[in-house]
Amino acid sequence: MSRTLTPREEIHLPPAAAAEDRDAVLDDQVCWSTVAGLLLIHVGGVVGVIWAVVNPSAATLVLAAVLYGLCGLAITAGYHRLFAHRTYRASPPVRWAMLVVGAAAFQNSALSWSADHRAHHAYTDRAADPHAITRGIWFAHMGWLFRRRIASADVRNLTDLWSVPSIRWQHRFYPVVAVAIGLAVPTAVAATWGDPWGGLFVAGFLRAAILLQATFSINSLAHLLGTRRYDQQSSARDSTVTALVTFGEGYHNFHHRFPFDYRNGVRWWHYDPSKWLIWTLNHLRLVNTVRSASRSTIARAVARTTAAPDLQSHPS
Repeated sequence: MSRTLTPREEIHLPPAAAAEDRDAVLDDQVCWSTVAGLLLIHVGGVVGVIWAVVNPSAATLVLAAVLYGLCGLAITAGYHRLFAHRTYRASPPVRWAMLVVGAAAFQNSALSWSADHRAHHAYTDRAADPHAITRGIWFAHMGWLFRRRIASADVRNLTDLWSVPSIRWQHRFYPVVAVAIGLAVPTAVAATWGDPWGGLFVAGFLRAAILLQATFSINSLAHLLGTRRYDQQSSARDSTVTALVTFGEGYHNFHHRFPFDYRNGVRWWHYDPSKWLIWTLNHLRLVNTVRSASRSTIARAVARTTAAPDLQSHPS
């Protein structure tokens, strides 16, 4: 079942995002655990590149590609569109799959990820935006992760997610699940064809490092490259180029204008594998209450933008 909605029917914001506009950073202390984790993953990724060159294995590369696709979709269709924006409702098997596989992307728990992302939408380009592009491309891309954020300091504020036992479980055991699924599993699988180190460093660390950079580019490139067809007030932009490296998340201006819509690429031919996955799961009756903006609402947004041309747009 699907629903056509208007912008007024968006999900409620958590108290942290509904408070007064304040700086997104909780304090001036560096979050060394995050710095160490990111450094470890990227150093491991460099080792993975060397290993893949010195000890090439087609089977290991296929394993890395499969895990990359699964983890990428678990972030975009799961963390982003299911948990952060509630654009559809998932059956328990789908929800568990998104939580377990999403953890292997090493992007924190679904609760913490959603808390930061909801604050980003509530305060886009303002002081309380956790990764505001107005603070520079490096800050929006990665720098914002090096400080603790107000939005994700207490995830219990996200009452709609905190009330779900499976989401609380994933938040509590996130480090264990991430290492088990993201590193131990590919190591064990690749060991079956005699390449455990390739499984660890190529299908594990290198795959995770590349996916992290692809996700980070949504916060940076998707606010710099492309056009603003639906909302000129937001820095978010639509770009096919960005969509190609982010599992369809590059149609970012549409997404910021209609965050409750399960699609990012509104046209059927827009490259948006997350949209196609959700559509397929809906027809298989594994998810329901799939939400989308009405055609008339979208048309009105385009008409308003057309009436006031975007003079600052960059080509897609």
